[in-house]
Amino acid sequence: MLNLNNKLRKLEEDNKHIKVAIVGAGLMGKGMVSQMMLVKGMEPSLVISNKIQDAIEAYKLAGVSRDDIVIAKNLSEINRAMEQNKYIASDITDYATKPNLIDVVVDATGVPDAGARIAMDAIFNKKHVILLNVEADVVVGPILNKMARNAGVVYSGTAGDEPGAVKEIFDFAEATGFEVLAIGKGKNNPIDYDVTPDMVRDQALKSKLKPLRLASFIDGTNTMIEMAAMANSTGFIPDVRGGHGPTTDVKSLPNIYSLKEEGGILNKYKIVDYALGIAPGVFAIVTTSLPQVHHEMQFLKMGAGPNYVLYRPYHLTSLETPISIAKAYFYNEPTIAPLYDKPVAEVITIAKKDLKQGERLDGIGEYTVLGSIETYKKAREENLLPIGLINENTVVKQDIKKGEFITYDMLELDTTTTIYKLRQIQDKKMG
Repeated sequence: MLNLNNKLRKLEEDNKHIKVAIVGAGLMGKGMVSQMMLVKGMEPSLVISNKIQDAIEAYKLAGVSRDDIVIAKNLSEINRAMEQNKYIASDITDYATKPNLIDVVVDATGVPDAGARIAMDAIFNKKHVILLNVEADVVVGPILNKMARNAGVVYSGTAGDEPGAVKEIFDFAEATGFEVLAIGKGKNNPIDYDVTPDMVRDQALKSKLKPLRLASFIDGTNTMIEMAAMANSTGFIPDVRGGHGPTTDVKSLPNIYSLKEEGGILNKYKIVDYALGIAPGVFAIVTTSLPQVHHEMQFLKMGAGPNYVLYRPYHLTSLETPISIAKAYFYNEPTIAPLYDKPVAEVITIAKKDLKQGERLDGIGEYTVLGSIETYKKAREENLLPIGLINENTVVKQDIKKGEFITYDMLELDTTTTIYKLRQIQDKKMG
């Protein structure tokens, strides 16, 4: 992140810009377009939404005149408009990764299969890709990251989302010489496993969120997905299935995230978790082996030790995405990406209600399933299904009780999706 502001300013002074394509113009996409307008040396050149009006509105909210927005119907129109420095709106996702002048593609759809497809296409077209789509990343991030490295481009999650914010603290702590014991995020409200989009519709619409998105926050699936991304980027694992999720305050985090024999809740260190009462912040628990470092930490009012908390009290989600874009463009580095060629943690699937043979499922934050975090090793041993592979074409092969963990052999999956095919390749390569 060092010196990015100066590098961006220099681009602006040279009348050059990092040209960005954004797919998805919901709450996060609209915020990103507006914020990017304020960033020197960068511009949201192309916004794509399946509702073209949302793409247009994203620009208008950012102060762009309707006369400066081109609605493109094909790739040649996009290329021509981009050469004329116009802002372009489209409703065809395939156009995001192909324009000649686009440097970076951002996926803000939140749909697992869409994210996998956009990322793969961006990599094939030699564009850097930034995913706000953690839902796709925790299923096929390892293979996409490997493909990107082979292609000489960057595959990255975003700064500002909890996983990216945690990874920045983690990197800081390791680079400074601390031993990191635990990482995690705050959660705004207790988990309600029974919540459905209908139950939160009014609240969601007030916040300009899709009801299923808010439901995925409340039923815990989103938290599990974010923790899995943290795990996959650091090698840390959940201490227990689903995480501990204690209620606490920031000051108490170092004591709570100690081993049981030290008065805490942990069975082991190097874990990922979530906590109630500290949202919207993210944290890392650190320690040191040297007494002089303990002495200075205590002098600096970081607590009594031996464990200390590094806490960031905010994360600005899509408003920080320009940092990840610039880091990829200038330094060819991700903000956060899988550490290995296979996952460390998996977001496994739980039946949200009794499911009957022949019934079709839906997806994250909807009516039939929810997610929980488990180690990849354990999930594989038990044949547990990643929730990101489920869609409306998934069919139940046998009756499943509410609360039961779902295995591959209980369902007939949609094998036509990009995310399914990538996952098959990823699993095969891992043996």
